Amino acid sequence: MAKQGGMGDLYVVDGDDISGDIGSLGNVHGGPTPSIVTDITQSAESRIGLLRDGGLSAVVWFDPAVAHPVLRALPYTSVRASYGIGRAIGNPMASCIAKQINYDGTRGADGSFTLAVDWQASDGTGLEWGEQLTAGKRTDTVATNGTALNGVVTSTLFGASAYLHVYSVAGTSVTVSIEDSADNISFAPITGLAFTAVLAGNKSGQYLTTGTTATIRRYVRAVTTGTFSSAVFTVNLVRYLTAQP
Repeated sequence: MAKQGGMGDLYVVDGDDISGDIGSLGNVHGGPTPSIVTDITQSAESRIGLLRDGGLSAVVWFDPAVAHPVLRALPYTSVRASYGIGRAIGNPMASCIAKQINYDGTRGADGSFTLAVDWQASDGTGLEWGEQLTAGKRTDTVATNGTALNGVVTSTLFGASAYLHVYSVAGTSVTVSIEDSADNISFAPITGLAFTAVLAGNKSGQYLTTGTTATIRRYVRAVTTGTFSSAVFTVNLVRYLTAQP
């Protein structure tokens, strides 16, 4: 894959698409917290990794109609925040279960008004990089078997996690689940990756994970079921290639 820029990206918090109000990203970070454990025999610092951490931050343009209603509440509860690079199946997406810790405004000398927002990972998951199972935001008008992602050469043996953002539902409800296949023909549901149904008129952000030794076959797809006339959603799948952190 050739080098690319950060245009046409997606930024969503619990089913609210605030991409159009994001001016820039502060950072997208994750991994273990380093601890310095240098002893007297060493001539340079030695580090070990401790607790996993991560988070997202952004500079947001003030928009009283879109981003502001989402961010102004500064909720105590955790949210699911995701940043997608481009909008295509298989494109990278970073997600985390996080606490929003600020919403700090700055009025520039030129009259501009921006706000800095940080989401710090919580609930022990850290930040995870996965792959989009939807081309950014997918709209289904009937129950649909999505296009499969062929992201690996063979099955993997360490399970997976998934993040779901539902932006809108019209009708009765929609249920999103993830299926896998060895041949891109015969698919079966992945145990643990069937999300809770989302009722019409609601938005939702959800996170699920499989067992740590679950086999995830080569092809994976997002499937919708239910009674609805329109369902708009995004799925990020994190396939663990080695033992889950």
